[in-house]
Amino acid sequence: MAAPEPEAPTSAPARAKDHSPWNWLLFIPIVVPLIPAFFNGDAPRIFGFPRYYWLQLTWILLGVSTTTFVYQMTKRRDR
Repeated sequence: MAAPEPEAPTSAPARAKDHSPWNWLLFIPIVVPLIPAFFNGDAPRIFGFPRYYWLQLTWILLGVSTTTFVYQMTKRRDR
């Protein structure tokens, strides 16, 4: 006796299609840290830390704030 064939799904689950223009802002925290001019130097120093180190923290804060802003602007209001 042959095993029954598994049922094929009728359709693939619908993927979220959020084509909001707000999503373009998410490129800011990706592109801005890639600009070498920001890292080309030692001064100014903040609390004795060279520019490179405090800019790393700034990029993290930029990414978190941009992501939070885009989320707030694109979340569904009907819930």
